[in-house]
Amino acid sequence: MDLSIIIVNYHSRDKLLNCLSSLRQAEMVDVKYEIIVVDNNSGDELDKVNEDYSTVQMIKNPVNKGMGGGNNIGLAIAQGEYVLILNPDTVVQGRAIPELLSYLKSHPTVGLIGPKLLYPDGALQMSCSRFPSFFMPILRRTFIGDYFKTSRDSFTMQEFNHNSLRSVDWLMGSCLMFKKEIKLSDNRAWSPHFDERYFMYFEDTDLARQFWKNGLSVVYNPTAIVIHDHRRASARHPWYLAIFLDIITWHHIISWLKYFIKWSFKTKNYVKN
Repeated sequence: MDLSIIIVNYHSRDKLLNCLSSLRQAEMVDVKYEIIVVDNNSGDELDKVNEDYSTVQMIKNPVNKGMGGGNNIGLAIAQGEYVLILNPDTVVQGRAIPELLSYLKSHPTVGLIGPKLLYPDGALQMSCSRFPSFFMPILRRTFIGDYFKTSRDSFTMQEFNHNSLRSVDWLMGSCLMFKKEIKLSDNRAWSPHFDERYFMYFEDTDLARQFWKNGLSVVYNPTAIVIHDHRRASARHPWYLAIFLDIITWHHIISWLKYFIKWSFKTKNYVKN
């Protein structure tokens, strides 16, 4: 089998159905694939998924293991040579998946690849970034960032033409493709997976860091396009209220600290320009 598509669901039933519909309509006649949906104890009524998409493998977790943990459950049973991590709030366009798969197969030094992401209105979504400095989340979430606009915008790589294919430090985790089992240059076998210390946030940043550490690059490929109905759940309230009102904000803060404790507080960027 060429590809295992893994989708983690949590309170996203309607978006999940749209995502599955887009996969059914996508141009993938030359790709042998399976779809694995991991439901993170969401309580969603998913009978419609079982009825309309009988070939989808449905895994129901008794507990919510977070994004990384849910995806790891899918990875453990995936049969494909390659894996596509896909959020339920995405809609795949045309030949996006074969484009990513073809590029990955023909470039053995590339470990992780992702598409151009667009908002539902067609606007560009900044989906590739440089590895963050310790203070970057503060610059992005508070008024302080207005005084450091150049640094803030550089983090999300707003200066480059997003119609250009290029290496990047990391990619937003809503649509990521990689090989399930990789033979590294020193002949070690490596099975990429998410670090489950992150319940939410930074699991995609950490995954990209793992690829770079193992000598494999991360690539943004705009020839593949995916619609992403992205809403920043941790930004639902003003920053000065969020830390009191929103548990998701605390997940973000905790993951932020775990990331820097793991990788050090010194900023490291693998892509220099």
